[in-house]
Amino acid sequence: MPAPEASRPGFARWLSQSNDVTSVFLAAGQNPDLINLAGGLPEPALWPVDELAELAAEAVRNHPVETLAYGPIPGLPALRDLIAARFSTPTLRLGRENVLIATSGMQALELVGKVLLEPGATTIAAQSPAYLGALDAWRPRDPEYRPMRLEDAGFDPVTALAGAQFAYTVPNFSNPSGRLVPLAQRQALVDAAHETGTWLIEDDPYGVLYYEGAPLPRLLDLSGARKPGTYDGPVVYMGTLSKELTPGLRIGWIIAAPEMIAALAAAKQGSDMCSSGLGQMIALRAFERDIPGRILPDILATYRARRDALCAAMHEHLGEYLDWQHPSGGMFVWARARDPRLDTDRLLAHALAHGVCISPSSVFDPEGLDRGAMRINFTLNAPERLAEGVRRLASAIQATLAERS
Repeated sequence: MPAPEASRPGFARWLSQSNDVTSVFLAAGQNPDLINLAGGLPEPALWPVDELAELAAEAVRNHPVETLAYGPIPGLPALRDLIAARFSTPTLRLGRENVLIATSGMQALELVGKVLLEPGATTIAAQSPAYLGALDAWRPRDPEYRPMRLEDAGFDPVTALAGAQFAYTVPNFSNPSGRLVPLAQRQALVDAAHETGTWLIEDDPYGVLYYEGAPLPRLLDLSGARKPGTYDGPVVYMGTLSKELTPGLRIGWIIAAPEMIAALAAAKQGSDMCSSGLGQMIALRAFERDIPGRILPDILATYRARRDALCAAMHEHLGEYLDWQHPSGGMFVWARARDPRLDTDRLLAHALAHGVCISPSSVFDPEGLDRGAMRINFTLNAPERLAEGVRRLASAIQATLAERS
């Protein structure tokens, strides 16, 4: 008779605290009958497929070593130089030493956690509600969170940042709230970072998606204007190609003081060694040929029309149940329930049963306590599909309220 098998060691504790909403809405894309209003997903028809295919073939054929071999940990030098030049201004001087190429914006978040967070012993001042991907990236290190509600009249950025290991913000059309942080608040955050010495993370995946008005200065720009010379301030800027070209390339970048870039490169060595050389070479050639700039007008026109279609359908079908603001850019509408009985965690189950998927507010709250709001995406679906999704959502809300009655 064989000896009984010994029990295996358990999984790390943080796994029991993770959310499954991201996997739910990504899986939703595989069901054609389910209308996905949950994810921050771009419209595939806007991708320049033929041009990217040509760039990929040229990259492998003409640059086999750069695309197919291991590459430099901080990224291809030519791409780092291009990013530095692209973001430099008369008052912000950037060089290669200020840039690290990351495997998407998600890796950028994970690397910041690796270099700045001591497990269970550090505080993050986070714009609230907070991006669930950032919360997931830092969850294994068990940080404390200090919510920053920038819209509150009494918000004091110096008090918020003091003593925190870093502050996390999404100033341009925040995920999930869709909020655009005004210029005065941006300046106050930058001033507070310089005064307190706290690192200030500027996550900017939506910075090109302005549907009205001129783009506001980045926190990085405001910080760079304070001191001449190569940038060495407290702002850590994160960008990505996912929203202005295509997410599948998994190319992002971090712009920061040289000491931060060196630390992040050391962390990246133990993460993926190097980002895809093929993806980096495609990104480099795409920028050189201004492909993102050429497709941006179509992206903005498409998403602007979809935002308007979603908000119009919401006014028609959801006005008695929800409050929201019309976003001036980005990918999301943040809607809060008028009736305290409307638990959006429970609503998600009813929504899926009615053939629509949304993101409940609990996953954007580090404590998981906010269950009265939801994030709704408008970029993935055509206007008529958005309208049908809202009709289904209205039915799901009615079913949720009826259940609570």
